[in-house]
Amino acid sequence: MPQERLPMRKIKEVLRLHSLGLSQRQIAASCAVGQATVSDYLKTAEAAGLKWPDIAEWSEDQVIQAVAPSREKPGQRNQSPEPDYGDIRHELQTNKHVTLQLLWEEYREKNPDGYRYSRFCDLYRGWLRRQEVVLRQEHRAGEKLFVDYAGDTIPIYPGAAGDATTAAAIFVAVLGASNYTYSEATGTQGLADWIGAHMRAFEFLGGVPEIVVPDNLKSGVVKACRYEPGINRTYEEMAAHYGVAVVPARRRKPRDKAKVEAGVLVVERWILAALRKRKFFGLAEVNQAIPELLVRLNDRPFRKRDGSRRSLFESLDKPALRALPAEPGSPRTFSAAASGLSSPGREASKGRSRSLSTKRRR
Repeated sequence: MPQERLPMRKIKEVLRLHSLGLSQRQIAASCAVGQATVSDYLKTAEAAGLKWPDIAEWSEDQVIQAVAPSREKPGQRNQSPEPDYGDIRHELQTNKHVTLQLLWEEYREKNPDGYRYSRFCDLYRGWLRRQEVVLRQEHRAGEKLFVDYAGDTIPIYPGAAGDATTAAAIFVAVLGASNYTYSEATGTQGLADWIGAHMRAFEFLGGVPEIVVPDNLKSGVVKACRYEPGINRTYEEMAAHYGVAVVPARRRKPRDKAKVEAGVLVVERWILAALRKRKFFGLAEVNQAIPELLVRLNDRPFRKRDGSRRSLFESLDKPALRALPAEPGSPRTFSAAASGLSSPGREASKGRSRSLSTKRRR
């Protein structure tokens, strides 16, 4: 960031105090400026051959032009070329190897008099904070899929004249970079429905991300822990089959799940609210009504930036997603595989039990 011009009074004071024999540190403390600033002005004054008695009656313009000719004039501001913040964000999202340091170096190659690295980073982060709330956290293309259930449900009626006896849970999945959204109704929030919803979400996206980020729903996370969360064994089998990592949102870390919470809110506003006056007599009917509204949701233009969820998905997330496995599998298959896996903890426990039993017999 360009150094701001000192007022004429302080510039004169720096030269006056120097004429009295004070050190640069003492002058800096007296004038409440940095020692480097004091040194800068003294060197410039010495190069110009200026001494304190000679400039005591000078005007401000005369002092500024003589002592700091390279600095801005009154009423003017030296502006470095502004970086293309939108392009910076796009580069960071689309390539995991690109860093702010690299982008700054490329910026300085084009603009040798541009901002220094620290100022470059500050300006970019300030720009990012001014964008939509959902954009404040950086998400790389194809990296994360946030999943959760909506708080609201859709009632299911057993007959034309009957009261609602069941409620359909609403599963929501949101890609981090594009906000591209998938939603469906499930009969429960149980393990089989949870796994099945993930599989259908992957099919909807046409690929799989690197990481799935669930909230600490008991169907997927059996032990909520900040450092070593316990993932359901069937859920682990499903993740291994699709080649994704499951990284649950940390407890009491709202930023970890802000993306899906925003997605849930959007689904509740644009899908559940639109279906509020309809009566459904089966789960299949609900899932026939959701896709049309989901298309409208993903095609809706953003308010504070160009494009839509779909256009960003096509340009960012879709090219970065990994291919679906040749065999899709099923929740029942994963459940059977998980039940056949041996648990180290259980085996150790069994071994201790056998050992104790043997000792008792002896």
